Amino acid sequence: MLAVSVVLGVVVAGLAIPFAGLVGVSVQGVAKTMDELPEELETTDLAQRTTILDSDGDTIASLYDQNRVEVPLRQVSRIMVKAILSIEDYRFYEHGALDVKGTLRAFVTNQASGGTVQGGSSITQQLVKQTLVNQATTKAEQAAATADTYSRKLTELRYAVALEQQHSKDWILERYLNIVYFGDGAYGIQAAAKHYFNVNAKDLTAKQAALLAGLVKNPYGYDPTNDKARAKDRRDTVLARMAQLNVISEKKASKLESEGLGLDVQKNQNGCVSATAPWFCDYVVNYLLADSDLGKTVKARRRLLYTGGLTIQTTLDMDYQKAADNAVSTAVKSTDGAIGGLAMVEPGTGDVKAIAQSRPMGRNKKKGETYLDYVVPSEYGDSNGFQAGSTFKPFVLSQAINDGIPLVTTINAPQTITLAENSFKVCDGYYQSSASWTVNNSTGSGTYTLYTGTQNSVNTFFAQLEQRTGVCKPYELATKMGITSLKGKAARSQYLVPSFTLGIADTNVLSMAEAYATFAARGIHCSARPVVSITGPNGNTVKTYSKSCSRVMPATTADGVNAVLRGVIEGGFASAQALDQAAAGKTGTTQSGQAVWFAGYTSNMAAVSMIAGVNSAGQPESLVGKYLNGRYVSEASGSGYAAPIWGDAMKAIDDQLPNVDFTAPTSEVVNGVQASVPSVSGMSVSEATSTLEAAGFGVSTGSTVNSSISSGLVAYTSPSGGSSAAQGSTITLYISNGTPATTTSPSSGASSDSSSNNSSNGNSSNNGNSSNNGNGGNSGNNGNGNGNGNGG
Repeated sequence: MLAVSVVLGVVVAGLAIPFAGLVGVSVQGVAKTMDELPEELETTDLAQRTTILDSDGDTIASLYDQNRVEVPLRQVSRIMVKAILSIEDYRFYEHGALDVKGTLRAFVTNQASGGTVQGGSSITQQLVKQTLVNQATTKAEQAAATADTYSRKLTELRYAVALEQQHSKDWILERYLNIVYFGDGAYGIQAAAKHYFNVNAKDLTAKQAALLAGLVKNPYGYDPTNDKARAKDRRDTVLARMAQLNVISEKKASKLESEGLGLDVQKNQNGCVSATAPWFCDYVVNYLLADSDLGKTVKARRRLLYTGGLTIQTTLDMDYQKAADNAVSTAVKSTDGAIGGLAMVEPGTGDVKAIAQSRPMGRNKKKGETYLDYVVPSEYGDSNGFQAGSTFKPFVLSQAINDGIPLVTTINAPQTITLAENSFKVCDGYYQSSASWTVNNSTGSGTYTLYTGTQNSVNTFFAQLEQRTGVCKPYELATKMGITSLKGKAARSQYLVPSFTLGIADTNVLSMAEAYATFAARGIHCSARPVVSITGPNGNTVKTYSKSCSRVMPATTADGVNAVLRGVIEGGFASAQALDQAAAGKTGTTQSGQAVWFAGYTSNMAAVSMIAGVNSAGQPESLVGKYLNGRYVSEASGSGYAAPIWGDAMKAIDDQLPNVDFTAPTSEVVNGVQASVPSVSGMSVSEATSTLEAAGFGVSTGSTVNSSISSGLVAYTSPSGGSSAAQGSTITLYISNGTPATTTSPSSGASSDSSSNNSSNGNSSNNGNSSNNGNGGNSGNNGNGNGNGNGG
């Protein structure tokens, strides 16, 4: 302690504070103070860089507060170890916590030069200071860790003694090499070696090691990316010191001093902006921040992600991602008044293979950049999404098949139909409304089957089909299939309405891809999964993300949907027909052409594309009148604008997908089990309902019609009494208003106001456009009462 008290005043070169000579401070006082200090320095885990990998193990992005990758001492080149010891503490393995000779030498040298030439702190003392600075969590702790005070010097020395007692010299040197800052954002020797020279720490040469060793003293002043000349001078000083200590020969030192720095600087890639797949990266980060298994609070989870040195294995396939990026960027420019997006989800696993968006990530609005991810659910991307239009119709189609309604069932679908809103069943009875809902078509009128009504996207057909299924079951099915925007009391009050089938609910591209992947997987829904596993810096498993799948509809129902939607593509979408295997899909066009969609899939890959018009504030507006990559939009349609994105992306990966056909629907799904429909004309509604239900049919109530039958009684049914219909299918009752009919009652199938069977019923071509889409309006408006519905 006497030796310590004599030299403590020169622990920091250039700052002479003769502690033992201070008034009131004796040798015994110093010893007593030392004994009262904590005997142990807690060394917490160092902040390390987290790496996000794609499915092939290639790096997508890095996340860090400090760009550091810890390595053991054995993975640091011996010349690097010798270089750092030569310039910082060449007697490190010979002295204890305090190098008395080195401290006195530095004091004498600095006094003679009138400045700070040599440092007196041992590597152990430096490690203590670096540790205290690194672990400081408040400004006060940071100030205390760097203050030139008696208290700090004494504290550091006591901690240094503790470290030397508790740890080996190799442990201290290893920790030191991993904690120190080497400038330009590089923390620790491995990150520095990769950043400045693009090599690993174990492969550093003498010239490279000398440069890095010289940076420790002043990582800002000697930063070679800022001042190469000053950095070279410092490197040469280290080389000379290494020669002086016989680490290298004088000849080699002279040769190396004559050479340049040999830099191969690698740009620091931190965060998702610089990622190879920015929007997928952003989705992954937000997905993990929402995972309570990674921390009790979002702050704790963020700290783990950015300091934990994690390796995050994702589901991203870069071949698919490139295909998605190219398809979207070809259709929509970043500066267009629209957002283009596409997501790919693997059926049967839920693995998210690609997420693409037309607007790049960033804050430069002139370049169209944004930080809003419009492709993923709002909880992961901050966008509320857009109305999905007729891509919601398959949810009602699925429920109809579940209910036993055969695919060959016919419904008369006029150009315009007005239906009582309270004729639609919801989850707690019938929809409570005295209003009427008027629905218009943009794709023809006539009598359609479930095949042709879907393939032609006939609004009045689906309005009546939804009368038979009710709104509740299709709504709940869509929720189970991944449309998360439908969850919650507020969503149900807004979207659980008759116009649900026309896609008035806001949703996003990824959720729709997840839902349509359920059809491809024959009724097995798998939640979207972007992450497979997380491992810690030592290879320990932090968490494994298994697929989360469950059956939400019978396989036979999905087979029926696939057969119907297959006809959409085969009937007229050239942009989606060039695949080498069977594909199915559905278009969607929303209110006033604000958004256009195409949701499609093969048996092994689901993809959904969308283009939505937005104004400068990011709010929805019509695509009509805009330019999309130079192409003027005179009429917005899913087939004309969204389907080509889907087709381009899927064709690019088609060769990587196994050629697997869909399973054909069963005869029961197509034709049903036929039974005779009882004649209930002239009965009361309750009597007719009881009669039909006893015969194995479901019952729905249609509009009132002109008829000579007494008002309030059943005028006729569709299908009509005496005809055959599938058991379990729904029979629609048409109620007389007491006014004699101007036409005769139909003999079979259609209601009496059917003027003809549209000759185009078999044509599955669908331009996806609605010329009068009054329903839906802006986000949050269900449009009941006066809306015409979203178009196909």
